[in-house]
Amino acid sequence: MRHHWSWPWVKRAVGVVFISVLAFLLVRYARTVDWGQVRTSVLELPRGVLLHAFGLAAVSHLVYSLMDLVGRHYTGHRIPKRKVMLVSFICYAFNLNLGSLVGGIGLRYRLYSRLGLRYGNITRIITLSMITNWIGYILLAGLVFTIAPLALPPRWSLDSEELRLVGVALLAVAVVYLGLCGFSRVRCWTVRGHDIDLPTLRMAFAQLGISCTHWMTMAAVPWMLLQGQVDYPTALAVLLIAAIAGVLLHIPAGLGVTEAVFIALLSHRVPEHQLLGALLAYRALFYLAPLMAGALLYLHTEMRTRKREVHA
Repeated sequence: MRHHWSWPWVKRAVGVVFISVLAFLLVRYARTVDWGQVRTSVLELPRGVLLHAFGLAAVSHLVYSLMDLVGRHYTGHRIPKRKVMLVSFICYAFNLNLGSLVGGIGLRYRLYSRLGLRYGNITRIITLSMITNWIGYILLAGLVFTIAPLALPPRWSLDSEELRLVGVALLAVAVVYLGLCGFSRVRCWTVRGHDIDLPTLRMAFAQLGISCTHWMTMAAVPWMLLQGQVDYPTALAVLLIAAIAGVLLHIPAGLGVTEAVFIALLSHRVPEHQLLGALLAYRALFYLAPLMAGALLYLHTEMRTRKREVHA
């Protein structure tokens, strides 16, 4: 009797095995770390550095909330801008820590539907937000890898020239997107059963500007916490690599993956205990603090909604 394995199940099995192996390696590595030194590195971070890093994290989250304003213009709904940005902030905070199904999709449907938005428009906003985030990533990574390719550790087989070729390919994708938005006669595309209306060229430039600024300020947080031990283009390149690695592995917040990538690419330049100390502070400032704020804001919106329902 033959068993027919569907491709999604194969991918899921491979993913589970890979994540299990990764978890084993991370646990084994963690046992070799001098956590006392890491703790000291965190406590020795100057207050001014922490405040600047927190400010950069706040700016990055604020810029990300502008993505849903592009979606507001794209769909033509009239929900006030302040409420749109609030929804975007809450969803992004949960998305970062708990994954896109919870924050990027689930919460957006819940919060927007309670504001009176139809499911079709919510789907279009979610789709456009994802495109905005990643088209900016593609353009920025293309520029970084092409103009200032990362100096990889000596033991790596991949060299800077090969990384530059990757950058050129990414730039080509961004240029094609702009070309489609500006000059394509076919304005509606079907992707995996979903109809996507191409934005205007002006809107596409807004997408790129918002997303690139978000990624750049996001990378500035660990760069600031490393206190000049690596230059900003290097910190940006490493964060971009860590971000895509976390997405490919489907691990919320890239937990463990971000640290592994930073250690693999920078441990020959920065002592590991200082690197881990900066990354722990980065997680606290960029992930956990916004999650706490987002959770409080979400609870506040839920309470206000229930009060209105009671009095209705």
